[in-house]
Amino acid sequence: MTVETDESGWEVDPDDEWGVAVITTVGRQLKLRREAAGMRAGDFGVAVGYGEDLVYKVEGGKRIPRQEYLDRADEVLSAGGLLSAAWEDVKKVRYPKKVRELGKLEAKAVEIGLYECSIVAGLLQTPEHARVLMEARQPPYSPEDVERMVAARLARQSVFERDPAPSMHFVLEEAPLRRQVGGTMVWRRQLERLLEVGRLHHVTLQVMPTDTDAHPGLDGRIELLKFEDGTVIGRSDGAFNGRPITDPKQLRIVELRYGTIRAQALSPRESLAFIDQLLGET
Repeated sequence: MTVETDESGWEVDPDDEWGVAVITTVGRQLKLRREAAGMRAGDFGVAVGYGEDLVYKVEGGKRIPRQEYLDRADEVLSAGGLLSAAWEDVKKVRYPKKVRELGKLEAKAVEIGLYECSIVAGLLQTPEHARVLMEARQPPYSPEDVERMVAARLARQSVFERDPAPSMHFVLEEAPLRRQVGGTMVWRRQLERLLEVGRLHHVTLQVMPTDTDAHPGLDGRIELLKFEDGTVIGRSDGAFNGRPITDPKQLRIVELRYGTIRAQALSPRESLAFIDQLLGET
């Protein structure tokens, strides 16, 4: 039997208070049940297929347990599904804190506006495209970290399944759409995904052609999230260093810049035709 040892990407972020609380509680439950069953950590590790050191880390709240770990522990300790059920809480803190916070905001927003200048927006990426981008990071992520980040990015895309659906507006630069990230097949699937999303009734997708005049988005990404109570959160890489802003005066600047970008981009109909043309060129 292969024994799983420790690996990067599943550590608990000490600055993530909620995450620490969840993983500590789950670890305590695992330890109490193991001790109640009269099993030593080493024996338990052998039974579930994990190293003894890793068992201590999970029980001490230092490492996030995999779903398979909880399922095996549930079976070995005859927990009747209670340990397996802990995955519902664990998976919520599996992703980095900043990704979870962004996902929460997007899940509550009634309107999402996004301009990306150098990549295809994360909300629009296919799993294969996202994985290639993560693998290209320097310094490189470990394979486990890559899968963790890809899963986090895809989890945010549940916003498309909300009912009622939020109004979503995307503006993407032409250059990233022409870059064959991951090879021809991955690139084609990404373009097909853009066409699928761009045809949704609550989504507006626009392309900014490279031969256009200078526009306010050349210095970075812009994002606007609007909520049911009328509040707005904005981000702008160039104007405000990408930090969240809620000040009305600063928001007006970001909204003006985003509106100008949308006005200079191709229309939604022209944009879908342009992406379809790119597909036909392969």
